[in-house]
Amino acid sequence: MIVLGLTGSIAMGKTTIGTMMKNMNIPVHESDHVVHKLLQRSSIARPAIASAFPFFEHPEIYTKRTKDLKRKEFGDLIFNNDEHKATLESILHPLVQKSQNEFIRAETLKGRDIVCLDIPLLFETNADSRVDYTIVVSAPYFIQRERALSRPKMSEEKFLAILEQQMPDAEKCARADYVIKTGLGRAPAIKSLKRALIDIRIKAGYIEDPDAEELKQENTIK
Repeated sequence: MIVLGLTGSIAMGKTTIGTMMKNMNIPVHESDHVVHKLLQRSSIARPAIASAFPFFEHPEIYTKRTKDLKRKEFGDLIFNNDEHKATLESILHPLVQKSQNEFIRAETLKGRDIVCLDIPLLFETNADSRVDYTIVVSAPYFIQRERALSRPKMSEEKFLAILEQQMPDAEKCARADYVIKTGLGRAPAIKSLKRALIDIRIKAGYIEDPDAEELKQENTIK
């Protein structure tokens, strides 16, 4: 089985590319979706989170009646404190990786030949070492900024702060096996994605390389 790692900075179009893959019958595991579930009160991560961020120290991040986490307040607490961020990552990352491994095993049993792991911090967390090929979604800065600022509750200051914590787009693109550019719209992006997937399947031996076959026929004629 081929395991792809999909990533991209904020507002680059990563979710759109992931949806395109799903429409091509490629299963996609979304790390953000798993994290969202792990922050819920009934999750296996909540006892560790409650211990690391107790109510008596951080009452502002919990609802008083149900003790559910307030997503915005909790996010603000983590985002502005490197120590808190490292603590939360030490709780969540192993569980997210466990979910990814279970996803890969389940899809293998279904006979899938290719799956994708959508990991926002793919390179930052060295998760690229656990996949076969990396795909980075990219767009020009002015388009990225426009997309980001159109989101609810997003400000210029917050956008810049998020960028500051992410690996620069140019570095991600330089490290990627494939780069899908989304700045020109859906049609060019899906065409680029299809080309990348064909190339990956050729390298894996799943399909014939048409260029190699053509060269073989030319040599035979000679």
